[in-house]
Amino acid sequence: MPLKHPLLFKSLCYVDGQWVHSRSGASVAVQNPADQTEIGHVPMLEREQIDAAVDAAERVFDSWRARSLDERAGLLRRWAELILQHQEDLAIILSEEQGKPLAEALGEIRYAASFIPWFAEEARRLYGQTIPSHIPGAELASFKEPVGVCALLTPWNFPSAMITRKAAAALAVGCTVVVKPAHETPYSAFALAQLAEEAGLPAGVFNVVIGEPQMAMETLVSDPRVRSVSFTGSTRVGRLVAAAAAPGVKKLALELGGNAPLIVCTDADLDHVVQVALDAKFQTSGQDCCAANRILVQRPVYEAFLQRFARAVRALRVGPGLDERSQIGPLMHQAAFDATAARVADALEKGARLLAGGEPHALGGWFWQPTLLADVTTGMRIYREENFAPIAGVLPFDDLDEAVAMANDTEYGLAAYVCSNRLDLVHRLVRRLEYAMVAVNGSKFTGHPIPFGGMKASGLGREGGSEGFEPFVETKYVCIHHQGQCY
Repeated sequence: MPLKHPLLFKSLCYVDGQWVHSRSGASVAVQNPADQTEIGHVPMLEREQIDAAVDAAERVFDSWRARSLDERAGLLRRWAELILQHQEDLAIILSEEQGKPLAEALGEIRYAASFIPWFAEEARRLYGQTIPSHIPGAELASFKEPVGVCALLTPWNFPSAMITRKAAAALAVGCTVVVKPAHETPYSAFALAQLAEEAGLPAGVFNVVIGEPQMAMETLVSDPRVRSVSFTGSTRVGRLVAAAAAPGVKKLALELGGNAPLIVCTDADLDHVVQVALDAKFQTSGQDCCAANRILVQRPVYEAFLQRFARAVRALRVGPGLDERSQIGPLMHQAAFDATAARVADALEKGARLLAGGEPHALGGWFWQPTLLADVTTGMRIYREENFAPIAGVLPFDDLDEAVAMANDTEYGLAAYVCSNRLDLVHRLVRRLEYAMVAVNGSKFTGHPIPFGGMKASGLGREGGSEGFEPFVETKYVCIHHQGQCY
């Protein structure tokens, strides 16, 4: 599909205000997951070229932080305006490289843009403190300072929003950044860099690099000039990032995996719950760390819910992302497809009841039928593991203690969902669930003003909200001793 702004489709990395290729000529093919056709090839930079991006970010840090908040905010707002101006083109690029339906891709672009003006304005409220002194003759105060060069490592499932959610906070407070997007979805990152350049961000402030994944991660994270690392991705890789950052004692934000429960109580409106479950489970074809993988339904309404939910799951339309009728796109790659098939087979072998889907879709390739499995047990892989796939697993519970125990029976602690119209139940459940974010009677809960993040193996720190600045600032304290009277 042709773009109105063809320059948004870049096949080069962006370092120090220049579009660069790999010095060795190394590149990687980017595929459209809907049909495995090659969208293009992007350069895999050498270690020295990634170092050069850090060089640039370090060189301009002092001048960028010295700009007034008004200046930085103005450039960031212009960036957001350009993103919205070209949202249709950006959505096409995102859909082609990631596979998600065009409507979802457009929603992500708007979501991505929303973080930028919010952080630009919220940075004005990074207040310090005047501290009542416990030291005779001294004045005490604290204030916030930008930490320095930041490495932002972003995933393939939300290739635009995860960049702006990190970068907007870092840039607004005066940090400079080097972004390493997933090599499966680099074009969204390059398009954001193009618009950052058009918005007038100075060379070196915003850089985007691709390289052999482990080498690129280790190069950035272990560089002593990089003072903060923000990573979104799997818990397995997050542990590697944390290990690489540990020797440098860097500031670290990790947004990792999830295995979200959705608890359905007997008093809930089942028709409403079905829509909540559809939205919470099947967005991005289930390739979402907040996806409701384990749906726990109180036994008196268990079969009635399954009947309604099965009809809704069977009605979901599967197709390529650029087909406007599509609600479910393809899985991202062959590994995801194979893992999906293995998890479904494991559940069926262990006694799960198949109510919808369960097989590769007739479209072929990496398309999988939206799948509903009932009578899931704790020994099944779909219960224990994070499922990045359009597979919903449902199991019954008898009382709230049992529901809480099952919900918390995981290493993850990112998001959870509760459906009940009884406030006494809701409050008790919310406080007992070992999750950093809980949505009640709805699936939508993310956005620019909220502190997004996880507990347990789901991560460290928060993104969004005023807490989203924390990975990118240091608190400096000053104690001024007065040697004599001041006039």
